[in-house]
Amino acid sequence: MKKQAGFTLIELVMVIVILGILAAVALPKFVDLKSDAKQAAVAGVAGALSSASAVNYAARKANANKGVAITSCGTVADALQGGMPATVVITPGIASSGVPVDTSVATCTVQDSTDSTITASYTAIGIK
Repeated sequence: MKKQAGFTLIELVMVIVILGILAAVALPKFVDLKSDAKQAAVAGVAGALSSASAVNYAARKANANKGVAITSCGTVADALQGGMPATVVITPGIASSGVPVDTSVATCTVQDSTDSTITASYTAIGIK
C-alpha cells in the first residue's frame, strides 16, 4: 500500500479561518484611504496657495506692476500657476478694502468640492 500525503480537512479549515481574520482586520485600513488622499490633496493645494501668495506679495513689493492684485481669499487663486484644480474650492473669505498692504494677512480655507468636511487653511498675504 502506498502512503497518501496531503492536508487534512482540519488544516484546510484553519487556514481559511486565519485568512478570514486577517482580511477582517486589514480591510478597514484600506477602505478609508480615499478620504486620506482627498485630505492630502486639499492640504497640498492650500500649501501651494500660501506659497503663491507669498511669492506674489514679494513681486508686488518689488514692483507694483508685477504679480496679481489680491483683493480677497478667492483671488489668491489668480496667483497660482496653472490655476486651481477642479476638485478643490476656496470657501468665501474676507473681501477687505482700504487695508494697508503691509499689514493685510488673512487665513483662508479651501475645501474638497465633493466633501465639505475635508478642509485646509492657507495664509493670504497682501490683501488690499
